[in-house]
Amino acid sequence: MITIDDAWTNPDLPWLADLVKRHQHLIKRRLGHGDLNRWSQALSDIPEIDTSNRTLGPSVGLTEIPYALERPLEEALLGLTPWRKGPFRFGSIYVDAEWRSDLKWDRLCSHIVLNNHRILDVGSGCGYHLWRMLEAGASEVLGIDPSILFHCQFSAVKCLLGHPKAASLPVTLEEFDAGLMDFDTVFSMGVLSHRKDPINHLEQLKRWIRPGGQLILETLVVDGDEQTCFVPPGRYARMNNVWFLPSVQALKHWLSRIGFVSIECVDVSVTAPEEQRTTKWMRFESLKHALDPNHKGRTIEGLQRPMRAALRAILPQN
Repeated sequence: MITIDDAWTNPDLPWLADLVKRHQHLIKRRLGHGDLNRWSQALSDIPEIDTSNRTLGPSVGLTEIPYALERPLEEALLGLTPWRKGPFRFGSIYVDAEWRSDLKWDRLCSHIVLNNHRILDVGSGCGYHLWRMLEAGASEVLGIDPSILFHCQFSAVKCLLGHPKAASLPVTLEEFDAGLMDFDTVFSMGVLSHRKDPINHLEQLKRWIRPGGQLILETLVVDGDEQTCFVPPGRYARMNNVWFLPSVQALKHWLSRIGFVSIECVDVSVTAPEEQRTTKWMRFESLKHALDPNHKGRTIEGLQRPMRAALRAILPQN
């Protein structure tokens, strides 16, 4: 039977037990969520399915499952809605999440090398990108995110895939303590704009990168030069937790100031409703509700519409 504990249990990751012990008090606190019993029931309803048809991308999941198991599996997975990141596919079941995270990955993957890397993904959500990182050659991956629902979703997928070398912990970056452990690559995608102190966030990311390792940073940006950083006066695209939107040049400057080198922008993309939208698996309002219907270049507040940039930066050996 699948439980949320499967998210942070993996005998193939010898360092994981120590990390769980270090964060046990935080895990215990987050397990007090009022909806956990309902989500745990959904996890327990997931049938046992052969994992030999596993695929890690672009629709992570199982290429085939027995017909008799499709209905109970779909009902169990629907019990874990909303699904924010995806897609996943189990036989004919297509978990069409709010975000087409495969599109973001397609823009990134040709610019980064992950072979034999130990990876930390900050703000990993339900873990979609963790599976794509393993597909790209990573040796072991860890996600951190405070949302308990996301860890229930990750547990479901992890067990259905046959427990690859992946795990996730319900902690924030500020709470994370890996001791002397470090990572070849650290990802932070979609997090920076929600931090009230973006430089501190970058410093904390840097802390867990080994010398010579790389940071992959993806965030909301605006047009402008090295001095441009926009702070919304209130909500931005109906979000009340967006604080700093730098230009790409300003973001490069920030990374350089805290010690990164070989900084390159590998992608800039305007977020389209085809990439973020309401679906059967996420029925709440999404991007189209945050855009001005009369001006395709503006948010509902009259601000520049969401645009995202992805940067790669190296931490020097010395």
